[in-house]
Amino acid sequence: MSTLPWLHPERVALLEKALRERILVLDGGMGTMLQGHRLDESGYRGERFEHGRDGEHAAHHDHPGCDLKGNNDLLSLTQPEIIRGVHEAYLDAGADLVETNTFNSTRISQADYQLEHLVPELNREGARLARAAADAFSARTPDRPRFVIGVLGPTSRTASLSPDVNDPGFRNVSFEELAANYTEAAAGLIDGGADTIMVETIFDTLNAKAALFALAGLFRERGARLPVMISGTITDRSGRTLSGQTAEAFWYSVSHARPLSVGFNCALGASDLRPHVQTLAQNAECHVSTHPNAGLPNAFGEYDETPEQMAEVIAGFARDGLLNLVGGCCGTTPAHIRAIAEAVRSLPPRPLSSTQAEAA
Repeated sequence: MSTLPWLHPERVALLEKALRERILVLDGGMGTMLQGHRLDESGYRGERFEHGRDGEHAAHHDHPGCDLKGNNDLLSLTQPEIIRGVHEAYLDAGADLVETNTFNSTRISQADYQLEHLVPELNREGARLARAAADAFSARTPDRPRFVIGVLGPTSRTASLSPDVNDPGFRNVSFEELAANYTEAAAGLIDGGADTIMVETIFDTLNAKAALFALAGLFRERGARLPVMISGTITDRSGRTLSGQTAEAFWYSVSHARPLSVGFNCALGASDLRPHVQTLAQNAECHVSTHPNAGLPNAFGEYDETPEQMAEVIAGFARDGLLNLVGGCCGTTPAHIRAIAEAVRSLPPRPLSSTQAEAA
């Protein structure tokens, strides 16, 4: 994969230059922002999937099979102005990179809504919306370009573990099925204009390997590649992923992809993630990222860590030379990103050795 030329060499050069100069800021939670709109079923459906009047279905536009409320990725098609607004809010708060609204834009995940056929469009339009917002902000400040991260989420299935406690050998998904899902999704992200691809919220490294395998094949097919970012999830305070790996083991399992960055996101707040990010910083031969939750969820499933509290912890990461990219995940808002951006503004990025820089 690393022998192929870059698909957008000028964009990669700008991104690598920015990474050498400062800690780059990722955006925050998409779902957190969408919840604030309090959309109902008709809000998710929009005009495209609206029900017909008087209970009649509106020809091909209707989707009577199941409810669509909760399918946040669908909003890229039915409420694009809301999605672009979220991107713009994070860019205005200081984000250098925004993530596409495509966390569940695979056939496996969209099967819950009987919308598997929309996967190419969901990824393409998700990337286009982020691209438009990033380009608009780049035009305002040409000396500080903004970038689009095409997101590949983990899917709702795991290749390493059985969903049936009575049958440990059972699997409800195969490596090949995962790879096919990721290939289709990534093709849409590339067509929509993503600068990088991030395999994120990885709870099962075998799923991630399927994604990396898919990307390698897709890049070969197209004769050019994008930078790949990898972000795992430490699922609890045991310090392991759901499939049982420590931070160090996780890095060595994905290092063959020679990613632009590796990091951790979700599941934990910044304080609890720190030792695991520190392990990556000590071992990874690439840039290190983190986008934690705003603390741990309370009894109501909400996140209580304030922007100031989160920024103070993140600043400690940066002062100790652990970070190249930082943002937020569940529970974070533009206020969190603004505070984090300010906290790391004057702090240098984690340096790469000359050997590491060549490898990255």
